[in-house]
Amino acid sequence: MTNSIGQLKWRYATKKFDPSRILSVEKLEVLKEAFNLTATSFGLQPLKLVVIKDAAKKQQLVPFTNNQQQVKDASHVLVLCTEAEMDADFIKNHFKRVEKTRATARKVLEPFETFLVNSFSEKDSSTIENWKTNQAYLALGNLLTVCAFEEIDSCPIEGFEPEKYDEILKLKEIGLKSVLILAVGYRDEIDFFISLKKVRRGVEEVVIEM
Repeated sequence: MTNSIGQLKWRYATKKFDPSRILSVEKLEVLKEAFNLTATSFGLQPLKLVVIKDAAKKQQLVPFTNNQQQVKDASHVLVLCTEAEMDADFIKNHFKRVEKTRATARKVLEPFETFLVNSFSEKDSSTIENWKTNQAYLALGNLLTVCAFEEIDSCPIEGFEPEKYDEILKLKEIGLKSVLILAVGYRDEIDFFISLKKVRRGVEEVVIEM
């Protein structure tokens, strides 16, 4: 068994966190950097991460997360958000970062920049929203894997009320929309699900080799 497979077998969707155990600053920095390093389509990163530690704020969010207590008991709640606006300026700012970071000549960057600006201008809002949401799922998958390697317990959550989260966290005011939730921390050893075997279809059933 490789170490990577071992860690993926170790992780599970934690149902009960130990509220007395808090992630260290170092562990939290790893998760933040992992989010920043997540692959996104065209490298555009139409995402931001809201990190919630405040106990009162976490408690306030529980009723709008199907009363899932993980939100209250986790060390931190990570709210994966999409940028509300995905316009030409957003794309151009990305290419400015590329130019600055890689010292790439403008004449090299301009054709692709123009292509992306034109391409997104032709898409309807629903298509763009779906695309942004897909990027959030890429980030979630990356964070789950990093959590496993760092032995940080986690629970991904789709069952929540985004509008209420946006209101409570005042996300609209900063141009964001909540899409996914990830509770992180450390498992409570009395969690019934710790000892359960993983239920998966099996490699031979889900992988097709040609």
